[in-house]
Amino acid sequence: MGSYMDNHLFGKVKVGERGQIVIPKEARDKFNIKPGDSLVVFGKEKNEKLILLKEDLMREYALKILDDLDEPE
Repeated sequence: MGSYMDNHLFGKVKVGERGQIVIPKEARDKFNIKPGDSLVVFGKEKNEKLILLKEDLMREYALKILDDLDEPE
C-alpha cells in the first residue's frame, strides 16, 4: 500500500473551451509523461473524481489481472 508520502499536489488547471487541460510540468516530469503519450481517463460520478493513468501502465495492470485469472484457486 502507498503512503501519504506518495501523494502530490501539482496546482490547479483550467479547462479550456474544447475541454482541454494542461498537465503541470512538474507532474509531467514526475510521471514521465511525454508528448504523444496516451492517458486513460477514469471517473467516479458520485464524488466527482477523475483519474488519469498512463496507457502503458493500464496495459500492465490489465495483463496482471488476466494472468491472475489463469492461477488455480
